[in-house]
Amino acid sequence: MERVTFAVLGPLAAEGDGGVLALKGPRHRAVLARLIVARRRVVPARRLVADLWEEPPDGALGAVQTFVGALRRALEPDRPPRAPARLLVTEGPGYALRPEPDAVDAWRFEAAVAEAARLPPAAARDRLEAALALWRGPAYADFAAEDWARGERSRLTELRLRAVERRAAALLALGLAAEAVPDLDAHLAEQPWREDAWGLLALALYRAGRQGDALAALRRARAALAAELGLDPGPELRRLERDILAQDPRLDPPREPSTAAARLWSEAATAYDRTVGDGARARLEAAVALIRSLAVTGGGGLEAARRHRVEAVAAAEELGDPELTARVIGAYDVPAIWTRADDPEQARQIVDAAVRTLAALPAGAHDGARCRLLATVALESRGTRSPRGPRAAREAERLARGLDDPALLAFALNGRFMQSCTRAGLAPERDAIGAELLALAARHGMATYEVLGHLIRLQALAALGDFPAADEHAAAVDRLAERHELPLAEVFTEWYRAMRVAAVASAGGADGADGAGEAGGAGEARERAEGAFRAAAARLDGAGMPGLEGGLLPLALLGVRLGAWAEGRGQLPVVDPGEDWGPYRPWAEALALAASAASAAAGSASASVSASGRTGGAAEARSALHVLPEPPADLLYEALCCVEAAAALAVGDRPALVRARARLLPAAAELAGAGSGLLVFGRVRDYLDGIDTALAESEGLGGSEGPA
Repeated sequence: MERVTFAVLGPLAAEGDGGVLALKGPRHRAVLARLIVARRRVVPARRLVADLWEEPPDGALGAVQTFVGALRRALEPDRPPRAPARLLVTEGPGYALRPEPDAVDAWRFEAAVAEAARLPPAAARDRLEAALALWRGPAYADFAAEDWARGERSRLTELRLRAVERRAAALLALGLAAEAVPDLDAHLAEQPWREDAWGLLALALYRAGRQGDALAALRRARAALAAELGLDPGPELRRLERDILAQDPRLDPPREPSTAAARLWSEAATAYDRTVGDGARARLEAAVALIRSLAVTGGGGLEAARRHRVEAVAAAEELGDPELTARVIGAYDVPAIWTRADDPEQARQIVDAAVRTLAALPAGAHDGARCRLLATVALESRGTRSPRGPRAAREAERLARGLDDPALLAFALNGRFMQSCTRAGLAPERDAIGAELLALAARHGMATYEVLGHLIRLQALAALGDFPAADEHAAAVDRLAERHELPLAEVFTEWYRAMRVAAVASAGGADGADGAGEAGGAGEARERAEGAFRAAAARLDGAGMPGLEGGLLPLALLGVRLGAWAEGRGQLPVVDPGEDWGPYRPWAEALALAASAASAAAGSASASVSASGRTGGAAEARSALHVLPEPPADLLYEALCCVEAAAALAVGDRPALVRARARLLPAAAELAGAGSGLLVFGRVRDYLDGIDTALAESEGLGGSEGPA
């Protein structure tokens, strides 16, 4: 079969073994581009009709079939008559393009940027330069005016901007500051609102011996941010300006790394093997310490740590020594920020082992061992609504406060944090946990727990709408992550900054499903938010955190539009059930059915067809709402309650409205979803106001049942 490659980083093009392929007319090209945007997923034929024509003509479905047939002949010219297509396939209600993962230039670009994030500076620079060379113009340049291309164009553009900045950072790390200046200058001429780029430019100028120019660049940044966004520079730029004025030694170029650490590692490992020999207990405890260190490296290290942890616990239990097993289980006190397990089955196994070990410990066992086992139960029961999780968290904290062990108290506080999402409105409690953890970690030099404390406070303050304070914690996390080589921490701060962009977009207004009638500034703000989320999602690829990654991107993108809808500034968003919603699928499907039913009731037949290609009725939507479970006890509790509220409002389902109101009321003063530090669904108060109005109308009442 002839290999076909596709280029979308510029005008659309397709190329086979014999050269460039002829793609016929503009609608043929639009069908192909739309299928590439879908990333190997099926696009229903009705969706293609809606995307190709504002007012579909008679016979539009037949025309789409004609376009697909012509594309198949162009893409697979040697396919025998009546043989099934292998590249552009018919599946279910529509069509899918199934090229190889490296056959689309945009996909190769994404993979290269993700890979570069895990490489040392020299290799990262080369990888990023090769990736940026793939661009021949704006992404999907032929389709700049098409709504269906907007999100993907925005995402790829954001990734390209980040790649330019990461290449500059790699040059700085290599001591090539002067080489970074010209590209950064050009980059900022086109994108003057990018604070990270201004910081890189100022640092490059300073390291190139141009202190005055560095300060001038920061003054330009202040003026540009005020003109473009009406904002002052963030804490990082302000701190950089102070450091440049003080000629702080921390701004000096990095020194060449020493080989002493590698030599020491090799010699110590050899000596350990020679001295310890086959001592199973000593080797097991040493292995657990290594596994703990491996877990904070991210990516493959985190995945390997999870796997080896279960093996270590099983090996300890085989030895029949409960106190050894308690040490092996309790030694994995890796700070955890996300309230959903990466591997629920593995977490259950760890909890069961900890409970067995607690029961087997002799009467005289030290309280520290019991405390670590209880904290482990609290941590690994996150998001499950198991009664043993909160009980274990309370008992672990009680024991830890009676022992003079700061690390043990930090572990117990982490367990309490994991059990602090059982209902809405608990952001102040989490903020207090984060503040205590931060003070404890800073006082006793526990860097990973210091990062955790900052992240917890970042989340809680974002939920409470105090973004300036949250920004300070994000900046502190980045400094600590760089100093202590903690790459996973920066994944969370990148998501936080994407959420900040989304919060600005929500405040400025964004339209609903189709962008009709929205102000240019609001639409641009929404595009920036969606692009920032897509770029942040790329950082999760290979980060080893499936419990965080699954379904997060489509949920974040939904939040941008649903928050605007809740404020009354747009239509209820259309939800595509074909997206990878992960654990959030029940809520997405309920909203998809409700939006479809609401559109049908409004008399818009074309809008009533959901992205899955079928029409949902109000009865079906209400059935989905009635079986919808309570959201998991995690940091997205309020966000999912708001999705449920939106679906209930769309179809006027009173029981679901009453239920959503009761769940959301304790968080009335918060920003929905922002407590995750990752996404935002707008103000909880807006959803409550909508619910109160709907309930009052259904009862013929004129006021709210609850406090304002």
